[in-house]
Amino acid sequence: MRVEPSRLVPGCILLDEVKGKSNREIIPKNTVLTETHITILNKFLVESVEVSTKLSDGNKFEPKQLPNIVIEQDVRKPDQVGMDEISFVDHYLTATASYKNQYKNWQNSMPIDMPTVRKIIIPLLERLKDIKSEQIYSLHKYVEKNDYIYHHSVAISLISAFLGREMGYSKGEWLQIGLAGLLCDCGMVRIDSDLILNADPLTSMGINDIKNHPTYSYRMVENLPTITIGVKLAVLQHHERVDGNGYPLGITKEKIHQYAKIIAVADMYHAMTSERLYQKKQSPFKVIEEIQKDQYLKFDAEVVKFFLGSFYHLSLGSKIILSNQQSGEIVFIHPDKPTRPMIRMDDSEEIIALEQIPELYIEEITGG
Repeated sequence: MRVEPSRLVPGCILLDEVKGKSNREIIPKNTVLTETHITILNKFLVESVEVSTKLSDGNKFEPKQLPNIVIEQDVRKPDQVGMDEISFVDHYLTATASYKNQYKNWQNSMPIDMPTVRKIIIPLLERLKDIKSEQIYSLHKYVEKNDYIYHHSVAISLISAFLGREMGYSKGEWLQIGLAGLLCDCGMVRIDSDLILNADPLTSMGINDIKNHPTYSYRMVENLPTITIGVKLAVLQHHERVDGNGYPLGITKEKIHQYAKIIAVADMYHAMTSERLYQKKQSPFKVIEEIQKDQYLKFDAEVVKFFLGSFYHLSLGSKIILSNQQSGEIVFIHPDKPTRPMIRMDDSEEIIALEQIPELYIEEITGG
């Protein structure tokens, strides 16, 4: 029989496997469900599952009745219970779906509910200690164009917190950096959605409208008593650049909060590597080259150094495809030039140095 997860009881026998949003198996077929399994199904917003009419002890299964409000509260306010038992990718996708719900509330002029925001993002950020850099720098692979804005906010949060952790910030601080990354684009709700969802290149007027979003975001968070001034400044300043050519204030390096400098790098990396309605995604290695070129003009050099360093550990020994569609394996990377490694080609066993072939670059990493 097919029932909603909220009506399950421990001892139910699952007749079909359950898959998450990434099409990965969450719970296998024939599992005898526990309270933890049922919690996970609810957190994943699974609509219904096929279970046996009898429980594992042989008794008849009687679906339980729950007040609707209890179910609605559980869906709206996911917490950490059961999340450590699912994959990082599925947790990321669940958090993105939950953030989307919050974003829709803000579009309807509801205030930011910080307890709910924290319950969405903090458990995900706390998994960074067990996550490889490869997973962090591959989040763009899961972006759906129409939902880019929601994926982008959660991904910026993760990448920014990861960078903060790599740079030696305390846990309390890199969690704050991640929180600022999540909220830095909340002001996009104040911009015409037709402009955001437009697949055509933006006009100069449209660009100017978009450039107002850091100010809108700041206005939404400035009076929240439960977040720090560092978070608020990062939200306002994440599009400022060290040479003074950023926005909305045009301030220079000394006046930009360090959290904002970290988010700036994470923002650009994820945006340029993601498929968007109005722009094709670019190779991560090509994007990193752009960030490296701008490390003294646009971005903070120290942040870029740690960003490049963490990417270096990701790439050594990886299988890759080049922009000419030939494949090979990375055999050596110079720490100062991580996007230009030496590669052993699959077809000829020849080793080439990308540093000497500027027109060629890595298109995709296919395996470790």
